Amino acid sequence: MTHLWVRAEQRPNEERVGLTPDGAAALIAAGIRVTVEESHVRAIPIDGYTAVGCEVAPENSWPDAPQDAIIFGLKELPEDGTPLPHRHIMFGHAYKGQHSGRALLERFKAGGGTLYDLEYLVDENGRRVAAFGYWAGYAGAAVTLKTWAAQQRGEECPPVGVYPGKDALNAELLAELDATGADRPRAIVIGALGRVGTGAADLCEAMGVAVTKWDMAETACGGPFPEILDHDLFLNCIFARPGTPVFVPREALAAPRGLTAIGDVACDPDSDYNPVPVYDRATTWDAPALRVATDPVMDVMAIDNLPSMLPVESSEDYAAQLLPTLLTLTDLDGGVWGRAAETYKTHIEGI
Repeated sequence: MTHLWVRAEQRPNEERVGLTPDGAAALIAAGIRVTVEESHVRAIPIDGYTAVGCEVAPENSWPDAPQDAIIFGLKELPEDGTPLPHRHIMFGHAYKGQHSGRALLERFKAGGGTLYDLEYLVDENGRRVAAFGYWAGYAGAAVTLKTWAAQQRGEECPPVGVYPGKDALNAELLAELDATGADRPRAIVIGALGRVGTGAADLCEAMGVAVTKWDMAETACGGPFPEILDHDLFLNCIFARPGTPVFVPREALAAPRGLTAIGDVACDPDSDYNPVPVYDRATTWDAPALRVATDPVMDVMAIDNLPSMLPVESSEDYAAQLLPTLLTLTDLDGGVWGRAAETYKTHIEGI
């Protein structure tokens, strides 16, 4: 019997989950065994899972799961260097030239396990079957606007946290923007036709911020893009890959510009293809923005688990998208899972 083991997330400020109780019930009805670890932070309580027949395991007990269990989580595993013998479904962040990715792949190779990277679960047309993109864009735009508002106060962006829903986030942010007494900033979103960019633009428009929406057509020339520097905010919603243009080069920091806040929602600072090479590390919930220039000021927001700010909405949305694919776990050799396994094999070669 196919056995899906939903692990507790171990990263700070990570309350999301990729399977809801309703989804678990559908898997069980399809003959898939489901174990869910206890979690002291998960936004969806364990009671809902037990009510539909899931087995419950202690928090963070996945290393001792049966060898045939498929371990399902979202974010990083502890970086302890241990071999990984299981099959894992997760965001590996290991296939785009990330320097930390090699260490993860070495652990899989040492243990004989397999990575089914959630970012590379694609249909026959190469389109991702599920993505957190919308809520990443929404929350990323919100934190970038908070960064801009802090600049108006002569401050750096204070810590951010979890919200019970988008209405609470919107109300807080509106009050914060109004309190600055300044006109709303102008924003440019690159990747505006995608899920991430749509979320970013929706948040901006809900705050009364005028948005210039760019996508592939506007960036096909490869740059440079002086128009970006004419805006107050730049929201990058394009994931790094070979051929991605550089949108804000390092020399832009010393150039005349209106731009003071960048929200790199895609957040690939350690990728060889980073399109915003003015910063070199992700930011955190405690320190959401990194100051990269002072005259004039420039801050970069690059939190890499933004949807966790709205964990209930983002979990329910993502889980609904992913469920049809999880229902095919009984056939790991074909379809979405077969393609993901081949992608893993391609990247493990030479490790």
